[in-house]
Amino acid sequence: MKHRLGFLLQKTDSCDNSTCMKKDKPGCQRLTYDEVKKWTESLENLLNSECGVVAFRSFLQSEYSEENLDFWLACENYKKTKSTAKLTSKAQKIYEDFISVEASREVNLDSITREDTTKSILQPTNSCFDQAQHKIFILMEKDSYRRFLKSHFYLDLVGLPSGGSTKKMKGLSTDSNPFIPQCA
Repeated sequence: MKHRLGFLLQKTDSCDNSTCMKKDKPGCQRLTYDEVKKWTESLENLLNSECGVVAFRSFLQSEYSEENLDFWLACENYKKTKSTAKLTSKAQKIYEDFISVEASREVNLDSITREDTTKSILQPTNSCFDQAQHKIFILMEKDSYRRFLKSHFYLDLVGLPSGGSTKKMKGLSTDSNPFIPQCA
């Protein structure tokens, strides 16, 4: 069990305060097997779980593609900004990190969405990244999320051999793996 969960116990190096959820909690709470299974229902369920985000990030890092998740999380953090004075600097930082064609962690956006987002940050609002964030969410949902559910990162958590079908999980009892230790 410890070996299977090792990647959840590691701290992520690519996460800084501007692009990731704030770590004001002492780590994710104990995670039940049912919650891990719930991640298969939707990407929203996965992203609403702190441990789910950690597991998904580990998977994406193994594929060198965590910029989509980091962008999505940065947008979520940005939406919570109350101060209009901070909106401009945060919007510029997100643009430089993820949207600009010269961004070191550029996300894959179509030219229309990129152009619309570039225009919207000239007068930033809490929703100026909504269109781009939605496009990246759809991209993750159709691509990396599906691969995550088939990966050893997820299958090991639910006790299936890599390459197994997630449909087999329905027959597993939560008694076989009642709790997953803290992941952060």
